[in-house]
This record gives sequence, structure tokens and C-alpha cells, in this order.
Amino acid sequence: MAEGRRLQRIGRTAKDPVKLRRAIVVLMSAQGQPVPDIAHLLNCSPDYARGVIHDFNNVGFKALDPKWSGGRPRTISDAVRRRICLIARCCPRDLDLPFATWSLSKLAEHLVAVGVVASISRESLRQILREGGTSRQAIKTWKASSDPDFIAKMTCVLDLYDNPPADGRVVCVDEFGPLNLQPRPGRAWRPEGEPDRQRATFHRYDGVRHMPAALDLVTGKILYRIRHRKRRREFLSFLKVLRARWPTQKLYRVLDNLSPHKHPCVRAWAAGNEVELVFLPTYASWLNWIECEFTAPRYFALNGTDHQSHTEQGTAIADHMRWRNTRALPKHHFAPDSVIRTWTDYKTNVA
Repeated sequence: MAEGRRLQRIGRTAKDPVKLRRAIVVLMSAQGQPVPDIAHLLNCSPDYARGVIHDFNNVGFKALDPKWSGGRPRTISDAVRRRICLIARCCPRDLDLPFATWSLSKLAEHLVAVGVVASISRESLRQILREGGTSRQAIKTWKASSDPDFIAKMTCVLDLYDNPPADGRVVCVDEFGPLNLQPRPGRAWRPEGEPDRQRATFHRYDGVRHMPAALDLVTGKILYRIRHRKRRREFLSFLKVLRARWPTQKLYRVLDNLSPHKHPCVRAWAAGNEVELVFLPTYASWLNWIECEFTAPRYFALNGTDHQSHTEQGTAIADHMRWRNTRALPKHHFAPDSVIRTWTDYKTNVA
């Protein structure tokens, strides 16, 4: 009776379907049901039902627990898996093959041809590479700087980010653009199989616009203007706008080496108006904090659009910038864990 009550409790509470089915087989057998009827009601074979009953009679309730074996043992050893990942990371041309990149099919054929494995499917190969931490990635480029004072300039910029001067305000300045009137690719949530469509033929009759912008590290807000040209006149006009925005503070402008930024007129005006121009090292615009802030307006205000006029496009940018600035936070901790923090000399192969 105790076993019967325990079997009934298992039948009510068991979450494992295998354990539940085995408990029902034993209960029905204890109630006098013949094996063919049990097999018919549970949609299983008579041999399965007899095996469960015999196992329960021999070992008791342990026979109800499923015995997962974990599937077929691996046929490819760990050493062979490591070798497969190593070959996948090699350039095929280094192995005297007439192509520059691997596909799963070509890699599988090569592994069989050189005797690494007897046979392997593309899916097994994909899983081995994933488990080995090898994935298919886009090749990136790195623009090496030719600036002999790279470390000194980088240290100066990082020090401004980490320890803003008490007597002034750090502002990162750069140009966003050019802003063309053209259909821009993008992504959108749409019903499956019904992507949004844009025209593929267009003309740029209305020219381009340029957007000088400044990131205030104290508030995290971006101040910008849209101009027809990108010359020293437009840049100097934008600097005067920033000077009027913070009239009582010295301004430290972090900016790249664009020629209008270094024009003698710009330098003379900056020297007479408490504006210090802090230039980045050559080919190191990634040190300018405002660069990463341009991703959001490009993605949310321009991508996936087809503006018909510069006024319409400027309104879209203004709406996004207004929304962004109301949620802006002060900027702290520029790349705190980056390898650039440990550089004592410039490395040209840091990609």
C-alpha cells in the first residue's frame, strides 16, 4: 500500500514525462491490467511495458528515473578540434590553396584531404569552430599615425577628459556630414516578407550641407549648426557661437587637424578670446569624444529616410538633437580600460 501511494504521488507531481509514464505502467500492472492493454493505452510497445515492470520488481523506485546517456560519444577528439580551429584561422593561400578565405565547405574538404578527419559535415564543423571561440568576422583596418608627438598629444587629450581644468570648460568639436539629399539605407520593423522600399534612382540637385557640432563634457549636450560650406569662415563663426554660449569661462576645444581648424585667422581669434585649441594627433580622430556621438543622429535621424529638401532633413536632425539633449548626462571615463592607457610609445599595428 505504501508503494501504491508513492506511485500515485509520483503520477500527480512528476514533471519528467519519462518518469510519469513508467509510474503509470507500474500502477496499471499492479491493478491487474495485462501488458497488451497497457501498451495500447500508453501508445508504447509491449516489450517496453514488460521491461519497466521487471526493472521495478528488481530495483524498486530507481527504475522510474530516466537514465540519460548524453548521446553518442564524440568521434573527434579535443586535440583534433584544436587543430581544426588553428587551420580555420590560417589564410588558405598559406596552405597553397587558390583562394583567400575559407567557406565551411572548402574547409571541410581540406580537412578530409589532409587527413585531419575521415569525414565531417558543415554543421559539425560550424559547432566545433563556435565551441573553439572561432567566428567569421569582418576584417578591420587601422590608419597608422605619422605624428612624432602622438603620445604627448594623446596624453594631453586624455588628461583633459580625466581632469577637466577648474578654470574652463572642455568642448569636443568636429563636423558631421556631408549631408546629402538621397535615400539612405536603414532598418525598420515590418511584417515578414514586406520590407520598406525606397527609390534607387535620384539626383542631388540641391548640393550638400555640413554640420559643425560641439560636445560639452560638463552637461553631455551637443550644440550644432548646419552650414552650406565647410571653410574657415563657417568654422570661425561656429567658434564665436560657442564663445557666446559660455562667455565667462575659458574654453578648451578638442579638434582634429582639418585645415580650417588651423587657419591663422582662427588661431589669432582663439588666442585673443580665451580659447585654447587642443589638436588631436594625426589620423587619431577616434580620440575625439564627439565622434561616437555622431552614430546616434546618423542611425535615428537619417538612416531609412528619403528627405526631399535640406529643410526637411534639418528638421529631422533638430528633432532628434532636441530629444537627445533633454536626456543628456555628463561625460566621464573615456575608455578607462583601453590599451591606449598603457602606451608609452606609439604602436602602428594595434588593430
